[in-house]
Amino acid sequence: MTLSQCEQFGVLADYLAKRRESILLAWHRNACADPEQSTGRSLSVGQFLDHIPQMLDAFELKLRSQQGGTGARLAEIDKKIEEVKHGLHRWQQGYRMKELINECGYLQLCLFDELDRIASEHPELERGVINAAHRQILTLVNDTISESATQYQRMQQAEASGHVGDLRSALEAVHEIERRRTSLCHQAVHDLRNDVAGVHISAQLLDRPNMADAERTEFASLLHRGVQGLTSMLGELMDLARLEAGQEQRKLARFDVATLITDRCDVNQPLAREYGLFLETRGPLSLAVEGDPDKISRLLQNLLTNAVKYTEYGGVSVSWDSDRANWWLMVKDTGPGLHSHASEPLVAGLREATASAKESDEKSKDCSGEVSRVLAAPEPSDSLAERVRHQPGEGIGLSIVKRLCELLDASLEIASSAESGTTFRVVFPLHYTATAAA
Repeated sequence: MTLSQCEQFGVLADYLAKRRESILLAWHRNACADPEQSTGRSLSVGQFLDHIPQMLDAFELKLRSQQGGTGARLAEIDKKIEEVKHGLHRWQQGYRMKELINECGYLQLCLFDELDRIASEHPELERGVINAAHRQILTLVNDTISESATQYQRMQQAEASGHVGDLRSALEAVHEIERRRTSLCHQAVHDLRNDVAGVHISAQLLDRPNMADAERTEFASLLHRGVQGLTSMLGELMDLARLEAGQEQRKLARFDVATLITDRCDVNQPLAREYGLFLETRGPLSLAVEGDPDKISRLLQNLLTNAVKYTEYGGVSVSWDSDRANWWLMVKDTGPGLHSHASEPLVAGLREATASAKESDEKSKDCSGEVSRVLAAPEPSDSLAERVRHQPGEGIGLSIVKRLCELLDASLEIASSAESGTTFRVVFPLHYTATAAA
């Protein structure tokens, strides 16, 4: 009895479902064998597979469903949702766009190989059905690349939006200094019978004995803070520009990261004491890893600076440890938490990506036996909402951290609330391949 084309599609979907594990393992093996695919090799199998199994579920459902029918439309919607999650998760894991596209290509090749194998072993399946399935696979992979690229573009726009907000805040601070400067100058000019005016004269006024000490101190403090803030922001923008232009290269070496972390925390102890905060460390006394010590130190310094700067009470905890393939660094503060409103789109993206990573890990842990260590989102609460305040400068600082993570094949996770403060967790590979090192 000859099967209808609709029935053949169902049979084909059943064959693909039975071979699912073999397909995914072949995809993982082939992608990781490519020396250019350095980021994926630092992931567990469950993290690597991510939302692809759910995408294949939807793909197989679409094959089984009547073309154009309700089932096929629902399957397409499910597939799109998983593609968006996959793209966001890969961004959070530190993938570069080239790696993501190449990885999708390997998935396509594995699906094509399996489809050809099924066709050769089951001649009852018409060539037209096999060809249609090939087209469906092409559509699946193209849609995955398209949705992932859209996610990258969205996050790049989010970062750019954050930079604009930071610069606007800096300009507002300068304007406030100028308004205050004008007020102080007017007072001083009145006292001196209106014989001086302007910025040049205002600087000279700081040395005049007839300016009140309180005004002189306040004026000097305003100017100092303004210059210091702008200098810091310009330095961060320069660092970010170099990273985005690809002018930074990683220089890999074997070193004790525990010593690096404790030394960096020791350097920041005076700053923490100045703010009335504790700065504590917790981790193995020695941890040998491969990586770029300079860039890891810069990444940690960025996280520490923001944590201390925006924490009013309590302090900052820094911890580290390792497992079979990775080591991780965690910086946790007791501050007011990061809010992810429209003015903080990068924070919102990191939260969404971390939630996607957690969801993927939870789905895969039952199959692989691996325990999910991805940060869990804190329970939402409005009880301490009044503690949350705007924190200028997060956009550029977080962008630098994110770019450094991408350079080091590291994933970046975030959990934050008004009650628990903010935690950043960065997961690095313990080893890099010789090609990646070069």
